[in-house]
Amino acid sequence: MAEKILILDFGSQYTQLIARAVREVNVYCEIITAPPNPDSSGQALPEREAYNVKGIILSGSPFSVNDDGAPMADIKKLSEKLPVLGICYGAQLTAKAFGGIVEKSDKREYGRAVLKILQKNKLLKDVSETSNVWMSHSDTIKKLPDGFEILGTTESIPVAAFKTTNSNHKTIYGLQFHPEVYHSAEGKKIIKNFLVDICGCKQDWTPAHFITDTIDALKKQIGDKKVIMALSGGVDSTVAATLIHKAIGKNLFGIFVDNGLLRKDEFEQVLSTCKSLGLNIKGVDAKDHFYAKLAGKVLPEEKRKAIGKSFIEIFDEEAHKITGIDFLAQGTIYPDVIESVSVHGPSVTIKSHHNVGGLPAAMNLQLVEPLRSLFKDEVRKVGKELGIPDEILSRHPFPGPGLAIRILGEVTQEKVRLLQLADAIYTNGLRKHNLYATVWQAGTILLPVKSVGVMGDERTYEFTVVLRAVTSVDGMTADWAHLPYEFLAEISSEIINNVRGINRVVYDISSKPPATIEWE
Repeated sequence: MAEKILILDFGSQYTQLIARAVREVNVYCEIITAPPNPDSSGQALPEREAYNVKGIILSGSPFSVNDDGAPMADIKKLSEKLPVLGICYGAQLTAKAFGGIVEKSDKREYGRAVLKILQKNKLLKDVSETSNVWMSHSDTIKKLPDGFEILGTTESIPVAAFKTTNSNHKTIYGLQFHPEVYHSAEGKKIIKNFLVDICGCKQDWTPAHFITDTIDALKKQIGDKKVIMALSGGVDSTVAATLIHKAIGKNLFGIFVDNGLLRKDEFEQVLSTCKSLGLNIKGVDAKDHFYAKLAGKVLPEEKRKAIGKSFIEIFDEEAHKITGIDFLAQGTIYPDVIESVSVHGPSVTIKSHHNVGGLPAAMNLQLVEPLRSLFKDEVRKVGKELGIPDEILSRHPFPGPGLAIRILGEVTQEKVRLLQLADAIYTNGLRKHNLYATVWQAGTILLPVKSVGVMGDERTYEFTVVLRAVTSVDGMTADWAHLPYEFLAEISSEIINNVRGINRVVYDISSKPPATIEWE
């Protein structure tokens, strides 16, 4: 099993960024939730999480270490065996645990600051003597405990970086700034120093090693039993299916349901690609079933529920046609795992699982989730190592309910047809002009309003579509993509001239937040 770093999450909005920074230097890490109160803080790490751990990183938090019910951890016990790096709240908690003084700052410290290094050490190796860092805290360490020394300071914070000098503990470091965020110029270097020079990590967690280890683990988990999986043609499900196929071959039974809400020609393209990868896949045409269930439904949540229920019905029906199924495979990735768990802190968004969620309990199947430890960009790297075509790996994210939530109001077969045609023109245009890879996600939305237009000598009264394109890293936040005016003009003209039923095209320039990427 690969060596790993544990990130103890106290509810910080930046916890995933810490994990990404660790993974970027080819070190495996996991995020676990910190105990919600001091009563449970004395427990050692669970055996599964303690195995082969090389170090601990303590995250920030929206709490104050002095709040009643603030999340805690037994840092003294942890530091007896492992190196510990406390970040912001984690640093303040460390100082308090050993007898230091943490109090409210005279003013909230948020934004850029300049770290001045007072003495060189392993953590700050090769970091400039003055370095830009990012602050985000309302408490500050007023006094370090005995057995600790200051490594760095800023104009407003006397203790910006520190370490222990107590030989009874493994090395303990604390930072009152956030090295994981982009604004900390040399923050990634500091994290790497902790991982490599202090924890002794080998940096050997690569896509190739992940594939080998995962296939071996799948063989042990599944043996000669059968696995069923719903495929979508997206990055996650395709990579997950390919890994499982390499482990058990034809004992993986893939089902791809055409719900009538896919992109133009997507059903045929996905089936062709999956078969070229050697996957055992069956396509199911269920368009009429979904259209019937969506009839008359206008509210987004009503449409989502109708689609989810219909999918379960179709998938369950197909599953019962295969005898001896023991496992259900899903393309669950790490953000799904993190966001599906209630972490102690208001910064974490809780969402229901979007991967075949709600399948009947009567199916009584064990789960297989080979990608549950990976972020999206890591899934793509694994997919590339597996030889999956770039047209699959580079595909933009696509909502589970498909075009139903890009058609505002009631969904009809004719509206789907209009949107598919317009969206294909937009997507193909992005590829043609080498813009597709510059945006994180793009799509077309059909509005439930008509407007007057003029085509030749005729007046028209037709639908409006919205073009949407955003730039993002992980979809948690997003900015609207600044596509060239000439390109937007060309796409607008091509849609209006070629899709009878649409006579107006607009471009969405909203960012997330406050808007969302999808309209429903």
